[in-house]
Amino acid sequence: MNIHEYQAKELFAKHGVATQSGIVVTTAQDAVTATEQIGGTVVIKAQVKTGGRGKAGGVKLATSAAEAGEKAAAILGLDIKGHIVGKVLVTGAADIEQEYYVSYLLDRTNRTFLAMASIEGGMDIEEVAATKPEALAKVHIDPLVGVNAAVAAQIADAAGFPADVRDQVIEMLQKLWDVFVKEDATLVEVNPLV
Repeated sequence: MNIHEYQAKELFAKHGVATQSGIVVTTAQDAVTATEQIGGTVVIKAQVKTGGRGKAGGVKLATSAAEAGEKAAAILGLDIKGHIVGKVLVTGAADIEQEYYVSYLLDRTNRTFLAMASIEGGMDIEEVAATKPEALAKVHIDPLVGVNAAVAAQIADAAGFPADVRDQVIEMLQKLWDVFVKEDATLVEVNPLV
């Protein structure tokens, strides 16, 4: 199934993957109300089933409830790669020190599962993959073993995750594998992992 970000966050939370909650709204006024409930700076994120939302203007910061309403009004109805935005997710803004990328997918070509990870995550991960393929670690996963601590460590080390976050990444990779398997997914992706 192809799901929205807010639905993915619900699945992640169900499996113990740390994620940030938010409020899904369909009107600018509801974005104002959600921002008042959350407090502080928020991020207004288009909920469409395609990538490139940020570059297309579908992800905006707002420092007040009134600004959140304005930003939501600008995003709602926006056409992002042929997908019309009908919902936005309002979440608290996070203090992001570094953006990483991780995913599991069904590699149909090689008839296996594949983990991909990079310490250069964020909006430009597709460009990183195209122009610096060495910056995107690819690790084949044995379906009989899955992703235990040793395999998660292999993925983290192949991507070059810094020592100060390595243990957290290893734990998160195991939980993401749990999501992948128990939800019978063909792709589980976190971008950015912060």
